[in-house]
Amino acid sequence: MSGIAERLRRVAGTLPAGVALVAVSKFHPSEAIAEAYDAGQRRFGESRVQELTAKASVLPADIEWHFIGHLQTNKVRQLLGVPNLALIESVDSERLLECIDSEAARTGRTARVLLQVHVAAEDTKFGFLPAEFIDYFKGRRFEHLKATHICGIMGMATNTDDEARVAADFAAISSLRRQALEAAPDLRGFDTVSMGMSHDYPLAIAQGATLVRVGTAIFGDRGY
Repeated sequence: MSGIAERLRRVAGTLPAGVALVAVSKFHPSEAIAEAYDAGQRRFGESRVQELTAKASVLPADIEWHFIGHLQTNKVRQLLGVPNLALIESVDSERLLECIDSEAARTGRTARVLLQVHVAAEDTKFGFLPAEFIDYFKGRRFEHLKATHICGIMGMATNTDDEARVAADFAAISSLRRQALEAAPDLRGFDTVSMGMSHDYPLAIAQGATLVRVGTAIFGDRGY
């Protein structure tokens, strides 16, 4: 046995009420996802459109797929073709958001998304800068969306062993969600705060995460 089910139970047991788990299955085979599924997990995260669509075609239809990687506009149509796509967590620009909205409207479905913000001290991460994020809501440009529901915010902390810096990054992400609600208090269903991974999710929970993305602590290192 690979131990996935036991590690999944261990992680799930550390989550307080109100915090949901995305099991990050990217780069792991469908068999590993099936083991987690058999242990009760239904929410999985993938970062490549082609990999997600291939897995969705062979795994149970009640899985809720979350897309968590950098999404190119030319892959939006393929991604939205996945029937049980539950959430696109990594909408990192207004241009991408508009592309998703246009495609969702064309196909008659509602896309559920999170806006990804960039607060980390690294140039390698994507996302709205804090000022851009707040300006989007102050300008009420979300009112132009036809077929997209912005469900909240997603972000990553700086990749560092400095826990104070990591906690500060997570606090900044939570603060941006509150500032968006202050700018547009009539927002509805804007309640998801997706942050925290295998190595730092307890810090994220302490700063208000409602959704954590845990991969290695469940599936192990990618030794396939």
